[in-house]
Amino acid sequence: MSLFRPSYKDKRTGELKRTSTWHYKFTFAGRLIKESAKTTSKTVAREAEKQRRRELEQGFNGLSDNRDERVRGIKDLATSFLAEYRVRQPRSASFAEHAIGHVTRLLGNYMAVDITDRTAIGYQLVRLDEGAAPKAIDEEVGFLLRLLPTTQSGALRAQLKQDKKLKLKITKRVGKAFSAEEKAALIEKAGAANRRSKGFTSRPCWRYTPVCETRKSEHFSGAAST
Repeated sequence: MSLFRPSYKDKRTGELKRTSTWHYKFTFAGRLIKESAKTTSKTVAREAEKQRRRELEQGFNGLSDNRDERVRGIKDLATSFLAEYRVRQPRSASFAEHAIGHVTRLLGNYMAVDITDRTAIGYQLVRLDEGAAPKAIDEEVGFLLRLLPTTQSGALRAQLKQDKKLKLKITKRVGKAFSAEEKAALIEKAGAANRRSKGFTSRPCWRYTPVCETRKSEHFSGAAST
């Protein structure tokens, strides 16, 4: 275990200084874990490092999938997934690339073992805050789950479904019900607008009839005489 405070160069003086926040780094399953403990207390940072290692160990040993897959990064998993997806489903490859692009943008630095129900829910909230449509977010979470090892994905999907968090609610717009008077007024307004646009003062003819043809002839002959 190793605790440290990163150093940086002061832009004004050029002096080398250290941050007040502690960080930790250690190797887990052949992968370097280097993260901020988000505290100025060395004692708290040491406990945060222990807790982080414990979380990784529980996730690493709690599932029956290939352990190497669980320590792969989401960005790495997405690259492999899309390479296969483009071959198997070329017609929808661009859709998958767009959806997974948002996943890797927000979760690309996570390892598979880091993805929990809280991570998925947090992702949904961030995307909603960005103004994304609920249906689009559901598709993105679906792709996220497909990136994960099978057992982890299944357990996570079941947990989200049980908590009713797997799919976001999509509000449906309900059309306004008009009264008979309102309908009549709308029809009359539409008819008046139609007559003005056609330049006729009489009621428009909706089908071909001799009367309609006569009116049309009178209209154009009158325009020619003027």
